[in-house]
Parts: sequence; C-alpha cells; structure tokens
Amino acid sequence: MTYHLPAGRAAADGPYAVDVTPESAGWGYSGLRVVHLPPGGSHTFDSGGSEWIVLPLSGGCTVATADDFGRETFELDGRDSVFSGVTDFAYVPRDARATLTSTGGGRFALTGARCTRRLPARYGPASSVPVELRGSGNCSRQVNNFGAAGVFECDKLIAVEVLTPGGNWSSFPPHKHDEHRPGEESVLEEIYYFEFAAHDGTPGLGYQRVSPSGQGQGTDVLAEVRDGDVVLIPDGWHGPSMAVPGHHMYYLNVMAGPEAERAWLICDHPDHAWIRDTWPGQAVDPRLPLYAAPERSA
Repeated sequence: MTYHLPAGRAAADGPYAVDVTPESAGWGYSGLRVVHLPPGGSHTFDSGGSEWIVLPLSGGCTVATADDFGRETFELDGRDSVFSGVTDFAYVPRDARATLTSTGGGRFALTGARCTRRLPARYGPASSVPVELRGSGNCSRQVNNFGAAGVFECDKLIAVEVLTPGGNWSSFPPHKHDEHRPGEESVLEEIYYFEFAAHDGTPGLGYQRVSPSGQGQGTDVLAEVRDGDVVLIPDGWHGPSMAVPGHHMYYLNVMAGPEAERAWLICDHPDHAWIRDTWPGQAVDPRLPLYAAPERSA
C-alpha cells in the first residue's frame, strides 16, 4: 500500500484532481475528491452511500442538490485561497445528486464518508466556523473546525482545516486514533490533503511523519509533501507535520470510522506527550490567527 500520493497520483480517470475512495485507500469509510472548475464550469456527482461536504478551496460556487425528499440550492461565496479566509460550505446527504456550478471558476474539495443515516442538505456559513488556536511557540497552529464533531452534525464525517505558519510543527505531539477504547480513543481513518503558500514565486513544501503504533497495517511514512499531495493514515502515530520556514502550510483532514459515536478521541505518543505541558508557559505564535471567521450578520 502506498500511503503518500504526490500530486496527480491520487487521481483516477475522470474529473477529479484528487479521488480517494474507501476502495482505493483500502479501508471502509473516508473519502476525498478535489475538482477544478473553469469559469462557467459545472460538475455533477451522485453521493451514493456517503455524506459529503462541499468545501471551496478557491473561488465560489452554487451547489444544487436533489433527492427523494426535495431540492435545495446553496450559494457558496468561497474564498480566494485557503490562506485568505474561512469559507462557507454545503452538506450533501447520502442518496442524492449534487451539481456544482462556478461562474468564476475555482477548486472545490468534496470531503466524504460512508454513512448510514440520511441527514438533510444544509448550508454552513463561514461565520459559524470555530477558529481554534492550538499549541504555542513553534507548535502553534490554527484549526478551522468547520466539520468537527460537536460543531456541525454529520453521521460519520469529521473534517477540519489546519494552518501552520512557516517554520512551525503541527500534529505534534504525535497522536493516534486506531484503537477502540471507550472515552479515550476512537478508530478513525484519516486523509491529509496539503497546500502551501509560495514565496516570491517559489513553491512551498513540508514534511509529514507517520510511525507504526503496533496496530493495523503498521503504517510508516516520512514524506516530503507539496501542493496537492495526499497522505493516507489508516493507523499509526501521525505527526509532526512540518512547514519549512517562509512557507505557510495548509492541510485538510478528513476522518471517519466504524465507531457508533462520532468523536475525535486521540492518544498522544508516550515519548512526546509532555510537550503539551510546556504550552501554557509560551506565547502563541504572533502570526496567528492568519485570519478569523467573519462576524455573524445581525
């Protein structure tokens, strides 16, 4: 199994620049697609047995859904890039058809998970996305919790965005979620999708580590990651995710698993868990937040 998929390697024949399915990943739940639309372009997909969140990476779009329960249309303002602001999004339920149409063109992530319950199609405003500053010092990062458990209702899907300033480490201390331990750890398959801020026209890059935890497939990855790369994490300690100096790093996390409770419960690596105890004595990186969610309109 190849766990690091450089840009272009995570695409099948078809419309997607990234197309990770449970079948291609060799697991049961998590999926990710990225579609590029030209100005005036559109794309239609069937959700099948999965729920999806349509998340603009750049640009805006209209999302029209249709199923046996009716039709819904959502206008997504989107954003210029993942480094420019929080975005709004749309939830597409299982057993539906959805059409994305973009007047100005753009790139759109479809974060998905196989699920059982059918929930209604919904709009998620950017103003409702909690922006969390996690860690401190050179472990500071920003988390946009648009699809986190307890924030936005889904059946199985958990999805968040993480922004790491250049030179910082995130996903640290290394952690895992590959054992069922009620109240302590949940089983979640995870996808990392990366983008980087360029500097004076020079593309960015970073590094991702996954080490075996003694569970599952013994996943072992040390990868140099660049724009559009994907890392699959069926099991193992994941972290750090390292942003090289001068280039902010973005990654989109997509998670789902077999647990009855939709929860992000993790276990820190015992050799590095102490690092959390140092955070209260350090300041958060002053570059954060890179941006905040817009205020709610009255």
